[in-house]
Amino acid sequence: MLADHPIFVVFLVAVLAPLVAQTRLGSRMPVVVFEVVLGIVIGPQVLKLVADHGFLAFMREVGMVAVMFMAGMEIDFARIRGRPLALGVTGWLASIALSAAALAVLHPLLGLALPPTLIIALATTGLGTLLPILRDGGLLASPLGAMLLAAGTVGEVGPIVAASLVLSSRFSSWQEFALLIVFLAVVALAIAMGAGLRPPRLLALLARTMHTSTQLPVRLALLLLASLIFLSQRFGFEAAIGAFAAGMIVGVAVRGPDGEDFRTKIDAVCFGWFAPFFFVGTGVAFDVVGLCRDLKTMLLVPVFLALFLLARGLPAWLYRRDLPRKELAPMALSSSVASLGIVVVVTSVGLKSGRLAPDVAQALIGAALLSLLVYPTATRALLARAQAGTDRAGAASEQA
Repeated sequence: MLADHPIFVVFLVAVLAPLVAQTRLGSRMPVVVFEVVLGIVIGPQVLKLVADHGFLAFMREVGMVAVMFMAGMEIDFARIRGRPLALGVTGWLASIALSAAALAVLHPLLGLALPPTLIIALATTGLGTLLPILRDGGLLASPLGAMLLAAGTVGEVGPIVAASLVLSSRFSSWQEFALLIVFLAVVALAIAMGAGLRPPRLLALLARTMHTSTQLPVRLALLLLASLIFLSQRFGFEAAIGAFAAGMIVGVAVRGPDGEDFRTKIDAVCFGWFAPFFFVGTGVAFDVVGLCRDLKTMLLVPVFLALFLLARGLPAWLYRRDLPRKELAPMALSSSVASLGIVVVVTSVGLKSGRLAPDVAQALIGAALLSLLVYPTATRALLARAQAGTDRAGAASEQA
């Protein structure tokens, strides 16, 4: 009976997850972990309360777009430009090389091919997943938060662009590259306009309608989001890159104390309504039983989970001069949280083209989901231990 009421079931989980996270046991894990796990529980693999089709499947995709939009809004170019962004790009290029090398080594052992889909998928970072964790942990304003935002931005946008250029069947690679330049030029122009053009009449209009039923500033932001998604898809890119670009534009336009009311409203819309459909829906869509049907698939899951850590975690060594030693492991683990949305997209393209075997695709998605569950939890535990050590050292120094 509940299968016909997915909104009720999703928001029952969306309310239950943060309540569980307030318990002593739950405080050790991020809320998004509980949302995904409870999504698995209510899904067709366990309680069978809801299924991943129709409205829920559609809203899961919309939720992913909203999460990417919020991730783009958090990008403060003044904080990530320079060394953080340079390290992010260098680390991502190193991740591509590491994933290709690791797959080349595993090829004779596991019989894995080396399609671009697999290499790109292993070099992702789920910035949209990390964002609520960084916000809730108060890390966005810290040096570690700036480094993670830069690394996550490159780890999210780089694979999207690479997948669009390499895997596109709509345009040739050169056409995709030209369209990418045009798209980036449009985004850069919009960012410059958002930062510099602030007509007094427009600002007055937005201020007057901020707290009325029209909510014009919020509607304008959502129109920009829809427009860039439309433009990116017309150019042959994924919706995620359009959503991320829209978030960057809006984030620049509302930076500062004057935009606080707007940011509060857009937070409520995206994290209060759309995000639960993505995280809970991700759990609902996950095929737990499919992982157990084949021994090779089961064995590949921990292999891919380790490869995510190798490809995205090992480049954390590049940050050894910029972060305290105690933050290098959290940096590595956080960077290794795979972008589940991108992994699903590139695996589906690989399956359609015949370049990726079904068992490998299923194992890769399973490992990406596990990275979302395991690595943020381990990160929180390490940061809590480091903070406890700092507090003890401070107390000891005061006593002395």
